[in-house]
Amino acid sequence: MSSVSKADVDKVFGKVLRDFRIKNKLTQDKLSEKLGISLKYISRIENGNSGIKTQTLIKYMNILGISPNTIYKDFITNKKIKTQIEISEKMNELSEEKLMFLTSIVDLLKNLNKTD
Repeated sequence: MSSVSKADVDKVFGKVLRDFRIKNKLTQDKLSEKLGISLKYISRIENGNSGIKTQTLIKYMNILGISPNTIYKDFITNKKIKTQIEISEKMNELSEEKLMFLTSIVDLLKNLNKTD
């Protein structure tokens, strides 16, 4: 995606937010209560018919457990960043125990670089 329009962003954000709301088993009505915004605004966001304020996006992300990578990944073209996002998504699928183990491996690798 070389050129990104506001409409493109609104549609992608809306789809991600709707998918995560459904995944979290929340109705638009329940989410509107948690976010403190109107049901109509949530519907417009999820349908890609309205932009979203940064503060509201952050609330959505915290309530629904959405990482920034998930929100922005469709717009990233930088190969290194795309690889980092792919790794991050795979890490999100790990259990807490495996994630702790992976963190210790990454720490070991970082320390190896310091001695090189």
